[in-house]
Amino acid sequence: MNKYHTISPVENILYKDKASKFIGFVYPVKNDIEIKEKLAYLRNLHPKATHHCYAYRLGLDKNNYRANDDGEPNGTAGKPILGQIDSYEITNCLIVIIRYFGGTKLGVSGLMEAYKESAKQTIEATKIIEQKFLNYYEVKCHYEKVNSIYKIIHQLKATILHQDLDNLATFIITIDDNDIHALEAKLTDGQIEYKFLERK
Repeated sequence: MNKYHTISPVENILYKDKASKFIGFVYPVKNDIEIKEKLAYLRNLHPKATHHCYAYRLGLDKNNYRANDDGEPNGTAGKPILGQIDSYEITNCLIVIIRYFGGTKLGVSGLMEAYKESAKQTIEATKIIEQKFLNYYEVKCHYEKVNSIYKIIHQLKATILHQDLDNLATFIITIDDNDIHALEAKLTDGQIEYKFLERK
């Protein structure tokens, strides 16, 4: 599988239940660093909120995820949020529901329903996007081979993310799954070095 579905960012989706306010945020993320940055940003944005509950899922293997209740009763917040991520079959995304307590307790089932509905409305306010997994390569060659690299990249519709054109030129490129074998075959010239970096 070389495709997955993620979302565009959306902020400040308001849901109310018995005077408690639930504010939904959803972000596309690719790693733990981006997740930590978003959580820190929201804690600074809403320092007086009662709870910052969240869930995320990364990748397609179903193993990289987390559901955090942030002080709510166990399983009443993070799990319902994660359930909505899985219900819409999206990944590489973070949903944060910020709660301002309104003075009336909702009970376990009430909390679960509130966080579920808030996450659902937040997802529905965004746009679900189909993305392809890309393969990242580092390619190195002497300067006289640079035009050959450009030609290969153009032929295979790869993308240059970074280039450093010195005596030893270095490229960071991305390429679709369908074209990696053709790329590696074309880079077999003894004067060209390449290294697979990651797929994401």
